Amino acid sequence: MKLGILGTGHVATVLGTAWGKTHDVTLGSRDPAKDLGFTVRPLPETVQSSDVIVNAILGSAAVEVISGIPAGAFGGKTLIDVANATTPSFDLVYPNYSLAEKLQESRPDACVVKTLNCAAITTGANPSAIGPSSVFLSGDSAEAKDETAALLKDLGWTDDEIVDLGGIETARGPEHYLILFAKLAGLLKTEAFNIRVVH
Repeated sequence: MKLGILGTGHVATVLGTAWGKTHDVTLGSRDPAKDLGFTVRPLPETVQSSDVIVNAILGSAAVEVISGIPAGAFGGKTLIDVANATTPSFDLVYPNYSLAEKLQESRPDACVVKTLNCAAITTGANPSAIGPSSVFLSGDSAEAKDETAALLKDLGWTDDEIVDLGGIETARGPEHYLILFAKLAGLLKTEAFNIRVVH
C-alpha cells in the first residue's frame, strides 16, 4: 500500500519507520527539500499519489494546512488523524469539539478516522513495548475504519485491542483524554503507558 503521511516531525517519522517495513511511505511537507531518510513530496502530491493518508501535522495547525490542499484532492480516500490539537499552554484547541470533526467538515472529499492519539506515538507504533492496551477508532465510514484497523494490525495491535467507538463525533472522547494523559505522564515520570478497556 502507498501511505502518505502529512508532516515531517517526530510523529511522522516514527510512524513512517514502522509502516515503512511493510508499505511504501511518503512524507508530505511544505518544504519537500528536507532530507529525512524518506521520500518527501509536496502535500498535494503526497495526497494524490497515496492510497491512504495520515495526518501527523501539529494539531493546532492541521485544519488550516489540510484545508489549503486543493479541493477534491483526497477523492474519497481514508484520512487517518493521529494528532492532538493543543495551545502552547497545553489547553485543548477544540474544548467542545474535536480536531477530527473539524477535519471531516473541512475535507468532505476525505473519510476521516481518528486513532492512535491516546498514547505516545512510540507506544502506538510499537504496542508490544508495554502490556496489552487499547486503541480507538472514530469515523463515519466503515470501509475507512476497516482500512485503518488493518494498518493498526501491521503495527502489532490485535482485534481485541482495537475498539470502534462509532461515528466521527466520538473522537471527542479520545482527544479530551489528552488532559488525563498529560497528568499521568507527569505522575509516572514516563510516557510508556496506555489505557485498556476491560469488561
